[in-house]
Amino acid sequence: MLRKDYLVRAIEEITEALGTIFGLKQQKKHPEALRELDELYRTQFRLSSLLLGTLSSKDITELFRSGGIIEADKLQTLARLLREEGDLCLDSGDKDEGRLRQQKALHLFLEARQHGADPSLWQLDEEVFSLMTKLKGFFLDPDTERMVFRFAEEKGRYDLAENALYRLIEHQEIDVHEGLAFYERLAGVDPLKLEEGGFSAAEVQEGLAELRQRL
Repeated sequence: MLRKDYLVRAIEEITEALGTIFGLKQQKKHPEALRELDELYRTQFRLSSLLLGTLSSKDITELFRSGGIIEADKLQTLARLLREEGDLCLDSGDKDEGRLRQQKALHLFLEARQHGADPSLWQLDEEVFSLMTKLKGFFLDPDTERMVFRFAEEKGRYDLAENALYRLIEHQEIDVHEGLAFYERLAGVDPLKLEEGGFSAAEVQEGLAELRQRL
């Protein structure tokens, strides 16, 4: 209960601060907004923007491991701040740093989700889909791409799952047999559900045929 109360208070403080940051962003006061974010990192997580920029997504995740368990809701809260920082960087013209922060945010949201984060806390699934759209066409870390692949299939977005699958195959980060297993799973999905997920029974058969040729 104490941990839950702490998290509720932290979310309230962060939400209020994000409102201030949004106002600064609207006024194009990017340095001030970034300083506010850095202060949030320090007060809420004892981290800094500079440190988060140098650590990998895996290293950041490990900072939230306590007693062998990932503190998933804290991790997704940090991901929300990283997403905000990424947007600010892009808005101020720092595209490379902005994309890097967005990629880390995507990875941490997905990592938090896998470890049981409350999806309603920051509208986690919506954040993931939004970041996937923003990062379309950019090369992702293979570990992030794998999580995107699993997430998209789980959410019934089979078109997005297939896109992630082929990026992994092209970079030799996934075995062709895993791709075949994906299409075999889709072969058992109702055609109407496939269509809702941006796919079709014909595309399933095409995918199976193409990957079988690669074996």
